[in-house]
Amino acid sequence: MTGAATPEHEWRFPNRATPVGSSAYYSVRFSPPPRRDTLAALFGWRHELRAILDEVSDPGVARLKLDWWRNELIRTADGAPRHPLSLALAPAITEHALPDEPFLAIAERVEDELRGRRAADDQARRVAAERDLGALFELIARCHGFTADTDLDRARRLGGWCEQVRRIRDGGLLLRRGREAVPEARLAAAGLSHEALAARDQRHRLPGLVRQLGQALGEQAPTAAETRALPPTLRIQARIHAALLDELDRSGYAVTDQRIGLTPLRKLWIAWRAQ
Repeated sequence: MTGAATPEHEWRFPNRATPVGSSAYYSVRFSPPPRRDTLAALFGWRHELRAILDEVSDPGVARLKLDWWRNELIRTADGAPRHPLSLALAPAITEHALPDEPFLAIAERVEDELRGRRAADDQARRVAAERDLGALFELIARCHGFTADTDLDRARRLGGWCEQVRRIRDGGLLLRRGREAVPEARLAAAGLSHEALAARDQRHRLPGLVRQLGQALGEQAPTAAETRALPPTLRIQARIHAALLDELDRSGYAVTDQRIGLTPLRKLWIAWRAQ
């Protein structure tokens, strides 16, 4: 007879942050079985914080909710977690000596977007992405036993690169929600502002602008040698996002009114080969 599910059970793999068919699902599915629940919970931390941007319409309430999660991280480190996700994360934080900084970096990026802060240029966009998905990738690397600064930096850079690919994919959605779709410098060079680009008669210019970003990311794509040195979870993420960037390019970066992605079957094939 099985016992009653504990509160943290809902964050075991797969969970709502790693749903079947997603890139997160396949990258965790092909990781070592003992680590899957921990990795799924880490994806859950970022998922819950990022959800504030889309699920809470009042900025003041959103910031209060974000502060609650920051305080929950402190409680978890002190051995007194309250949330089921924190209960799921607590053993991993202790076992792998996970530092607060990457968790807080993800929270800071959410706050930046809540306050409408936008990247001034490509460099600022890269740094912001590394503080978001890059921070999650660092935590994942640490849970695989990677502790050398060079490995952790490589994981952060890869996460930042993947996040920038995602932001291109989501360019039209971000634009409609009043969030950054293109860095300020590129908009200024095109004689535009975020507000002007969001106007109905100018939105057709988005594909051309994100194409420039995509081409730059293609030149910065992680090499096979760089990803080979990382754990399978991150190698799979690298391959899936590289394939996504290729798909965006083939579509002509037609992201204004659609969300281009890979089929679950294709992600499965990529993950199986990358492991």
